[in-house]
Amino acid sequence: MLPETVLRTDDVAPDTRFDVWREAMKATMSPMDISSQHASDFWAHARLLSLDDVLLWPVAMQASRYRRTPKLIRQGDPELYHITLVLPGSGALRVEHDGRRHLSLVNDLYILDSSRPCDVEVAENELAVGIGVEIPRSHFPLAAERSIERIRGQRISGQEGFGAVLSHFLSHLVSRNSAHQPSDIPRLKQILLDLVTGLVTREPDAKASLNAETRQRNKFLLIRSYIQQHYRNPGLTPRAVAAAHFISPRQLHRLFEAEGITAAAYIRGRRLTEARRRLADPAQYTTSIQTIAQRCGYTSAAHFSRSFSAAYGMAPREYRELEHRQQLDTELRTLVLPPAADRDRVPA
Repeated sequence: MLPETVLRTDDVAPDTRFDVWREAMKATMSPMDISSQHASDFWAHARLLSLDDVLLWPVAMQASRYRRTPKLIRQGDPELYHITLVLPGSGALRVEHDGRRHLSLVNDLYILDSSRPCDVEVAENELAVGIGVEIPRSHFPLAAERSIERIRGQRISGQEGFGAVLSHFLSHLVSRNSAHQPSDIPRLKQILLDLVTGLVTREPDAKASLNAETRQRNKFLLIRSYIQQHYRNPGLTPRAVAAAHFISPRQLHRLFEAEGITAAAYIRGRRLTEARRRLADPAQYTTSIQTIAQRCGYTSAAHFSRSFSAAYGMAPREYRELEHRQQLDTELRTLVLPPAADRDRVPA
């Protein structure tokens, strides 16, 4: 499970709820002027999920207004990009950022820059429901930052292209948190950064300025993310991946060839990596190898065993037993040996 903190205003006294919420938002996003018609008895429920220094926070809250003014920016700037995905159940969000205005509806995305003024408000009798994401600006190269400048504060569709993939990925992370381990954080974070980069450089206003190499790279990132999400499907083949992205198998081959790998090898590697993680997981020690193979996209246990052995030099059962013994040995040493700081004091 990824590191998670839950914030419920129901857990504090009614007359302090809005103050608690404002302080939480200040720590989560950046200092803001926050107001609400419901301040006397405010309701909000948020979860904070950490991917290292990237923060995701699914939230549902009563109507409120969030303003980041030039004065607040001068007082302190965390230099973050904020992304919002509007979810079903939310009212329309009125967004004004750096002189641009739009209404964000369900399944829309928008990006804000903490270094620029913004004003976001949801109607008085509506709820705001969505997923917020805070990403340090330093994670993006200069070219991506320029692309973000072109589209910040604009309405972005979350139902097509990179917007749809990013929306699906965010929704999966917050709804299936228990499916991931802390060791997955670097990989999940990189996928998120890749998707955001692909999104901002693929939008129409930015796309015209990209060269062919960058467009090809963005297409590869989109396809790689698609494989990451669908590798459990046994019908996921290079031909199926190509068809899903309206390109020929030959074009798909060229995209992966530029990365020094084949599409088939990438799919196989993703499945085997997940299978190895499951085999080493103590919580899945009693799960049959055939079941693990099926959950990783294999229809044949024999085929899985051959692929695993070729990749890791031992059969799945051998690998599981080796990992299990090493885990038991580690636990035994922890029980038998005193802490390192105390060993010098143990009589010979």
